[in-house]
Amino acid sequence: MLDSMEKKILVIEDQRDIAELIAMHLRDLGHRVDCTHEGTGGYEAARSGRYDLIVLDVMLPGRDGLDIVRGLRMEKVTTPVLMLTARSTEIDRVLGLELGADDYLTKPFSIPELQARVKAIFRRLDMHGPSNQESGPTRLEFGELAIDTTSREVRLAGKPVPLTAKEFDLLLHFVRHPGRAFTRMQLLDAVWGTTFEGYEHNVNTHINRLRSKIEADPANPRYVLTVRGVGYRFTDER
Repeated sequence: MLDSMEKKILVIEDQRDIAELIAMHLRDLGHRVDCTHEGTGGYEAARSGRYDLIVLDVMLPGRDGLDIVRGLRMEKVTTPVLMLTARSTEIDRVLGLELGADDYLTKPFSIPELQARVKAIFRRLDMHGPSNQESGPTRLEFGELAIDTTSREVRLAGKPVPLTAKEFDLLLHFVRHPGRAFTRMQLLDAVWGTTFEGYEHNVNTHINRLRSKIEADPANPRYVLTVRGVGYRFTDER
């Protein structure tokens, strides 16, 4: 039985055997999968808007994965990106998240873990889709920050703020629970749909990126506040 409706996935991986293995197991989940094996053509396919998820290797001929993520986010392409990195390149994983990747897997990875990460990404997309919005106001305002939950648009002092899909999901979770403190594990479960051990730093990275976009002074935040010994909370001041 399929867990969700069919999605279309692009796999950009230069090792053809790995690409086909990934594709085979994602098709087992009921999704359509295309593969490309170099960065330049992969980027053009990724920016087309035809895909619901991009599985992207860091090391690619033509154009590397980090440059692809950077280019996509600069062009405001918000398609979720699951990056594949070598176990020895932690800096690539961190940089990939800072540039706008939504998740990552380190090689070698297990097929069940790959499938679990993909399911989690799609589960979050489905939960935040227009037909599954929680009841409540569709426009929320906190000072100069305005969030439209239907169009998934954010404005700060009237100017649009470009957020990745995961950054918006994180912000949306916060603004729907103003004043409530969340641990990193609670945020992982609510926003990423996972509670993998040792994954909490992903929350920190996304918090930092979100602050850099919505805070006038990220070092002294007004909206996303640190709760020492606990985690984070969103301001309840309107």
